[in-house]
Parts: sequence; structure tokens; C-alpha cells
Amino acid sequence: QVQLVESGGGLVQPGGSLRLSCAASGNIFRINVMGWYCQAPGKRRELVATVTRAGSTNYADSVKDRFTISRDKDKNTVYLQMNGLKPEDTAVYYCNVDINGMDYWGKGTLVTVSS
Repeated sequence: QVQLVESGGGLVQPGGSLRLSCAASGNIFRINVMGWYCQAPGKRRELVATVTRAGSTNYADSVKDRFTISRDKDKNTVYLQMNGLKPEDTAVYYCNVDINGMDYWGKGTLVTVSS
């Protein structure tokens, strides 16, 4: 049984920072890609950032200068450091991991940016 546990969401003021984490556990042979997606109310789920096993990263244009994705292979954990948060970043953030060639999704963690 594979499980993803997300944490780090919460309420923050504009310009503030948050650090999201997602830990994968279970029968894991190989993790190929780890990433974060966001979904605001009434909107489609969109890619925020991904990181491959080799360390290659990909970011949405809207977050390139503010967010940083990283992963700890030994802990099977992916992080999203979010700086300079804006109200438009408010959304549920979902962890997505390619484990053994299959996609797994976390339940999501809510990020609210408001003054």
C-alpha cells in the first residue's frame, strides 16, 4: 500500500513564505518523478513544479522566481519552498508522485494567502 502524506499548508500574509512537504511510504521500488499541483476553487488542477529522479526541475511560469522544489531520495519526500506568496497562490496543493511507474496523489493541503 502506497501512501502520500502532505503537510505545511496554512494561512500566510502576502509576501510571506511556506514550506510544503510530501512523504511517500509503502511498497516503493523506484520514484521517477515528484511534483506539486494546485487547484483553486472553480479552477482546473494545474502543475506547479516537478523534479525528476535525476534532479531536473520544471516550474510553472507564475512561480519560477518564487518557488523551489526539492526532494530527499532517502526519505522519499518532496518539498515546495514558497516565497513571496501572493493572494492568487491561494489553492489546495496536491502532491503527485510517480512510484513504480504509476501516479499517486496526496489528499491535498490548503494554502491561503490573505491579509
